[in-house]
Amino acid sequence: MDKEHQSPLIYVVAAHPNWRNSHVNRQLRDAAAPIGRVDLCDLYETYPDYAIDIPAEQEKLAAARLVVLVHPVQWYSMPALLKLWLDEVLSYGWAYGHGAKALAGKDLWLVASTGGQESSYHPQGYNRYFFDAFLPPYEQTAALCGMRFLPPMVLHGAHSAPQREIDSHVATFSERLNSYPLWPELADLEASDACDVPDADRPADPLPPQQGF
Repeated sequence: MDKEHQSPLIYVVAAHPNWRNSHVNRQLRDAAAPIGRVDLCDLYETYPDYAIDIPAEQEKLAAARLVVLVHPVQWYSMPALLKLWLDEVLSYGWAYGHGAKALAGKDLWLVASTGGQESSYHPQGYNRYFFDAFLPPYEQTAALCGMRFLPPMVLHGAHSAPQREIDSHVATFSERLNSYPLWPELADLEASDACDVPDADRPADPLPPQQGF
């Protein structure tokens, strides 16, 4: 068996509502596609009707060791379809909750781009906060599932970035995918234990719809 097939699988979930207008994310998606051990999902191409195949997505996640979220930051968060993907695929009892171990021990890596310059993510900038202030939802999603949240890779000012900067960013992204898990910083990152969510904090299953009303 060659080295590539011995390497852990990577699931890249790329989400951009309008690839035609993408300055960075389209190139990241295209760079990931030919890498042999990468399973790439273009969310908006795969699920244009927002009808996500939950079992298929869970199967791909279960097979991967590294899960990569690639998307532009929109309203300080992720595109709508990616949020729906998280809501439906990372289900209680499978991804998190008592006895849920499907994602435990895996790594989660955020690769994001912003329209605003890095200087705009500052108490004196128009975004008012450092960019790290918008990361806790991602970090806690990983923690809830027992995943390790890796240091994000972020390109600021994507709309005005020169092509040489984008090229360097994409090349680094490709190199990281090819070299995972041999990243020097991973040796200092501890694995995360899944948070224990009490059953009482989950709503009961809804009653079946009434007929004849």
